[in-house]
Formats: sequence, structure tokens, C-alpha cells
Amino acid sequence: MNDVFARFARRIALWLAHPVAFVVALLSVLVWALSGPLFDYSEGWQLVINTGTTILTFLMVFLLQNIQNRDSRAVQLKLDELIRALKGARDELIDLENFTEEELERYCIEFARIHEHYASALESRKKHIDKNKTAG
Repeated sequence: MNDVFARFARRIALWLAHPVAFVVALLSVLVWALSGPLFDYSEGWQLVINTGTTILTFLMVFLLQNIQNRDSRAVQLKLDELIRALKGARDELIDLENFTEEELERYCIEFARIHEHYASALESRKKHIDKNKTAG
């Protein structure tokens, strides 16, 4: 059942991401809007668009969440494999998505420091290169 739903969700998402789907949705709204005078802008006329969009939005939340969860798991597995395969990589980072907020914050601070170090080194290198260009 899960595989059937996953395949269905992926197909629907691919179709909905296509420009043709947007055009169909846009034309549907235009047809609805243009039919307003025909129905005297009645409550029933308004109810059609409100109900239709609410139902579609409600159903799309489940489809998109399924796809997002599946894609996140796949990306996580790929990253885990890269960490596992790289010599010198810290294996404890494989389970990072299950860490507490405090543990994640500790790693964020650590990587921010590393980033600052490399950004500073890159800036120094750029200044050195610029200095050599103007001297030469």
C-alpha cells in the first residue's frame, strides 16, 4: 500500500509541477471568474471555487508531505553514505537528524567557527592575489 501511494504521490507531484498544470489551474480560475455575471456572483458561484480549492489544498498537503518525507530520507541516506565512506569524517554525524536541539546548536557553533576560519583564509588569499596583480 505504501509503495502504491508513494508512486501515485510522485506522479501527481510531477504532473502538478508541470507548466501545463499551472495553465489548467489558471484557466479554471479564469473560467470561474468570467462565469460570475452568469450566476449573478451568487453564494453558490463563490462556494464552487472555495470548496474546490479547499479540497484540493487539503489533499495536496498529504501528497506533498509524503514526497517531502521520502525525498528527505533519501537525501539523508545519501549523506550518511558519504560520511561513512569518507576517511576522516566523523561517523557520529550520521545520526545528526536525531540529535537534541542542544547537540545541534553545539555543532552549528562549531561549523560557524570553521566557516569563519575558512572565510578569513579565503579573504587573505584574495588580498594576496590582488596585491600581486597590482604589483605585477
